[in-house]
Amino acid sequence: MDINSDINILGSLPGFNLVEVLLKENIEATSDESSQAFTNIKTIKALKRYESAINNTLITFSNSSVEILIHKVIDEEGITSDSLLLLFWNAAVNNELLNYLNHRVFFPALYSGRVTIKKDEVVACLKELKQVEASLKKWSDSTIETTASKYLTLLGKFNLLEGRTTKTITHRNISDKVLILFIYWLLAVESMANILESNWLPYCFLEKEILVQLIMQKKLMKYYNISYSGDKLKIEPAFSYEEVYNELK
Repeated sequence: MDINSDINILGSLPGFNLVEVLLKENIEATSDESSQAFTNIKTIKALKRYESAINNTLITFSNSSVEILIHKVIDEEGITSDSLLLLFWNAAVNNELLNYLNHRVFFPALYSGRVTIKKDEVVACLKELKQVEASLKKWSDSTIETTASKYLTLLGKFNLLEGRTTKTITHRNISDKVLILFIYWLLAVESMANILESNWLPYCFLEKEILVQLIMQKKLMKYYNISYSGDKLKIEPAFSYEEVYNELK
């Protein structure tokens, strides 16, 4: 597993304005001073650290389709609850530790209907991983405690948790727009033809059966062509990744 400190850094990020700055086409011409002023980050050193983590985890793209989709949404609406979900999905693709913790801590709590997540759960998960993951062998208890705390803080920044001391799960309603964005994102990152076998399905925040029911709604069928046989679901997009967003506005 490729493990870095991006969770800790992004968990300390004051806000996501810097993502918008770094996505601009003229970012190379954007001075450190102007970026620093726009994002309220106090020092150039901190700015560089945040830039690196954002570039590595939030806005590295596995292919052009993902890049186009995220650029389109953020260019059109900036940092919103919907664009934060896209960034969360993309971060999970780019950061193996984030994806690992999501599958072993966050999603089990979410899909079991629980209300809260405790830091101790994340600590226990990291300690278990440390026993088998060579890159974590040198992590101290303090590092694990910090990473667990920053992980939960980062989920809060993505609007998936709320509360400072007690971390309460935000059970958000999935709008048609978010559902379509998820499907198009999933089709961009998943190589399996049968998306029901995808490990990315939990990121839709819906049980698989409910997801299929929503996908099969007549009002949404204009966005894609589907083939469904009960245990197999194949979807082909009907629009480009830019066009779908324009359709959803």
